[in-house]
Amino acid sequence: IKNILASRGQLPHIKTPVNKCDEEGGCGVTGFMSSIPIAGRHIYEPSVQMHNRGNGKGGGIAAVGLNAADLGVPKDVLEDHYLLQVAYLTETAIPRVELSNITPMFDIYKSEKIPTIDDYTSIGLEIKPPDVWRYFVRVKPGVLEKFIQYNNFYEMDKRKAEDEFVFQNSTRLNQTYYASLGEKQAFVLSHARNVMILKVVGYAEQATQYYCLDDFKAHGWIAHQRYPTRGRLWHPGGAHPFSGMHEALVHNGDFANYHAVCEYLKQYNIHPQFLTDTETSVLLLDLYNRVFEYPLEYIIEALAPTTEYDFDCLSPEKQQVYRYIQSQHMTGSPDGPWFFIIARNDPYQDLMQLIGITDTAMLRPQVFALQERDEVQIGLVCSEKQAIDATLQSIANEDKRFCPIADKYWNARGGSSTDGGSFTFTIKDSGKGDGSKKLITQNKFGEIVNTPEGQTDSDSSLNISSSFEDEILTQKIIELFDTNDLPALKQYCTLEIGILNFKSTKLLCDTIQSIARKDNAQKAVVIDLLTHLNDRIFQTGNKKRSSILQIIRESLRAIFKSSPYIGENKNSPYTYIDYSTRKDLRAPGKNEKILVVNAKEFEPEGRNCDSRMINQAYRLGWKQYICYGYKGQRFTGCGFGSDSDDVRFDVYDSSGDYMASGIDGMEIHVHGNAQDQLGQIMKRGKFVVHGDVGQTFMYGAKGGDVYILGNAAGRPLINATGRPRVVINGTCLDYLAESFMAGDPLKGGGFVIVNGITFDECGNMIDLSMPYPGSNLFSLASGGAIFLRDPECKVVDEHLNGGVFDRVTQADWKLIFPYLEENERLFGISIEANLLTIDGQKQPFNKVYRKVVPIKSQALGTSKK
Repeated sequence: IKNILASRGQLPHIKTPVNKCDEEGGCGVTGFMSSIPIAGRHIYEPSVQMHNRGNGKGGGIAAVGLNAADLGVPKDVLEDHYLLQVAYLTETAIPRVELSNITPMFDIYKSEKIPTIDDYTSIGLEIKPPDVWRYFVRVKPGVLEKFIQYNNFYEMDKRKAEDEFVFQNSTRLNQTYYASLGEKQAFVLSHARNVMILKVVGYAEQATQYYCLDDFKAHGWIAHQRYPTRGRLWHPGGAHPFSGMHEALVHNGDFANYHAVCEYLKQYNIHPQFLTDTETSVLLLDLYNRVFEYPLEYIIEALAPTTEYDFDCLSPEKQQVYRYIQSQHMTGSPDGPWFFIIARNDPYQDLMQLIGITDTAMLRPQVFALQERDEVQIGLVCSEKQAIDATLQSIANEDKRFCPIADKYWNARGGSSTDGGSFTFTIKDSGKGDGSKKLITQNKFGEIVNTPEGQTDSDSSLNISSSFEDEILTQKIIELFDTNDLPALKQYCTLEIGILNFKSTKLLCDTIQSIARKDNAQKAVVIDLLTHLNDRIFQTGNKKRSSILQIIRESLRAIFKSSPYIGENKNSPYTYIDYSTRKDLRAPGKNEKILVVNAKEFEPEGRNCDSRMINQAYRLGWKQYICYGYKGQRFTGCGFGSDSDDVRFDVYDSSGDYMASGIDGMEIHVHGNAQDQLGQIMKRGKFVVHGDVGQTFMYGAKGGDVYILGNAAGRPLINATGRPRVVINGTCLDYLAESFMAGDPLKGGGFVIVNGITFDECGNMIDLSMPYPGSNLFSLASGGAIFLRDPECKVVDEHLNGGVFDRVTQADWKLIFPYLEENERLFGISIEANLLTIDGQKQPFNKVYRKVVPIKSQALGTSKK
């Protein structure tokens, strides 16, 4: 280690300024890792979806696990040679760079200019991207021997010494032709084995277009939309991704301690050249990985240390190791907010990895997803769930082995003792002897994340029903519709899907769909039934739930699309409008009640977004909306003003941020997971989410009745005041109701109920292992209360940060009981059979629920319990 660091002390460098060249805003990051190579056009799609997370000042992509045929080299060359990619900002720099830093140092197997489109302005770029030359190289034996001898690297693995030479050579190249010059001439994009980085002054999707990556295949892809909030960027050097050695890193966030991190790196003779916090991140990663040779778990701990109660929950052995890591590296730990996505090749262990790491503050959104099939597997991580869905939809459109819906979505809890705030998707040899790969998903501690076993994803079931059985199924559905018994229909279909194969499940949904087409009066019942099947978690037998949801959602979309177009005036209760017909918007006719909005082609925000069109529709008299086809469109329900009590939204597919923000009276139902920053400054109304919600849910809310089937991510109800009444059936990552100012719940104030439950793959309600995992519950709160379902008293004082436990009184139970009743009606979570029954025995409410109040309540005479 000393010899490596000493050798770097001889590298030329500039004095690191105290401040970065520009600040980062809310950037967009995305990535996926697949067991089979995936074409570059599929990283284009999520990049487009997060276009509004960039401002055109920098975008880039990276690929790992490349296809040798795409590069025109043998497989052994791809795996053994360094893929050195140099961006030339001036054509005159090419011969000088090659003469000084390439040809004297390397044996070159192949060199070529990366192909580009002819006209960069045709894709909206304002600044011409650099010409990028790709060199497949190995260090010349004599040069390497001299390097080893000069730096006394005799005890180092020779191949790792070659890595260090490549790293230092790139540092010298960047210093000469980039960092030390007012006029930038050239810089190294990447120099790894089997990793490629490209970036532009523009957007990430424009990098894929300009460098003709539509058909270029790789196992892993990452992309970044940059949003610097100050500073002028005229070249792509400051854009992401950045490379250490065999990895590429993208970053959403901003370091408060950038200068301190630079000073920490300087102790090890490491000096940033591009003056961004993202560059320092990858330099830290490379230091811990190649120089200190830490395992991944220790690298993550050095970057995002475990603290507070989570540290206390670690084993004594792990506490000892982590305490040492923190003592050595805490001063270099990035002070967030930040979220990293890293794609790396590990040629020494013959594996590739996609890694997502969030900081302990968890102020930047992050979503992980996993899809496992017999033939293919894919892991994804992104700033927004809708971009994950866009990726899967894009891939599934071409390869039916993939499903457009992930088997599992989740968030990481930064610096935690449960998952460590990090998950890794690893691609390695499957062991079948045919060169195929398999995907393994693990958290920071190496614990495996997987999906339910023994379930199929296509109609490969052996139990194919006969035509006679199909006729019986169809007839039964029709008979139940004739009785107008919706509860019986819901129960029958739920039970049948658990035992039917895919073919018959599709037949069931097709039969239901056909009834809506034939009988307009039954259309509402059909939509209600299919929506129920979409929302509820129930036994699906040996079939993957994601595949069942795909069938159900296709039926719903077909029914919505079959509604009369707005220009047809057919007096149906349902009227369809989309982007192409938006100019035909008019007031509702005599029998028209519900405006069915296909949001697919609308812009996510701005003049041509669906939210603005729906606002116009409201002022024309429309009050009920079915909105579907969402791909991250924002602001649903916003801008209606006060007294919108007669307005209802039903939202399907991948809705976007800021939904229900500022609403005052309306009702919104989200039929699936929702995204970030929902219900901000909400005043009144009802908001129901049949899934999870993202970051900073109900920030600054002043009221409203809200019901969440699943979990909330970090920092829900920060700075909320007034009388918000919220039921979260799962839990949240941490910082629930921070700075809550909601008065006295018994005198009209606000509260949050946390039930701490989830559902198994059979739809059975089960308790979470910890009702509330974080250590900042109710921090800095001055009003309101948390009612926590915690019959085993697992949550302790160390989980609280400004709150205290208080007894749940009869008056409290009378207050929250109506909300639990509505929760039961919405989600089927029974108060008696589920919430109050513990180990088969019904318990009194005050033995199941605990109350958390602001710490000042002690002064008012409440007793701690």
